[in-house]
Amino acid sequence: MIDASVAVKWYIPEVLSHEAALLLGQTREGEVTLLVPDLFFAEFGNVLWKKLGRNELDAEITREILRSMAMSCPVKTVSCSLLAPAAFEIALAFNRTVYDSLYVALAQSRQVPFITADERLVNALRQTPLGHVLRFLGDENQWMIR
Repeated sequence: MIDASVAVKWYIPEVLSHEAALLLGQTREGEVTLLVPDLFFAEFGNVLWKKLGRNELDAEITREILRSMAMSCPVKTVSCSLLAPAAFEIALAFNRTVYDSLYVALAQSRQVPFITADERLVNALRQTPLGHVLRFLGDENQWMIR
């Protein structure tokens, strides 16, 4: 599973875009199935909105990215309503946002790796009982299927 920090890199060249493209390739080859909580699309849109506000993207390019994502995003969604109680407990226990904790709760409940480009999140939870589900996108040895 992934979060928006990975998916944005499929469309915008930035640090770790190559690694994100490798993961996307594995998904398209059927080697990996990507799960996300359904807030993923709102989070993805918000990341683009912030980049547009910082003049890192043009408005029309942003619209094109959103259209492309809506038409071909290779993820399966899980309702946040199912994850909210566990996410809230994770947020309380580890001082993380409920948004981030929704992803962690999904990974924990399905016992699948959560691949993220959010190194701060990975580092914050690495030494906790949840650390085993988090994978930093920049560490291919941790998540790449060979």
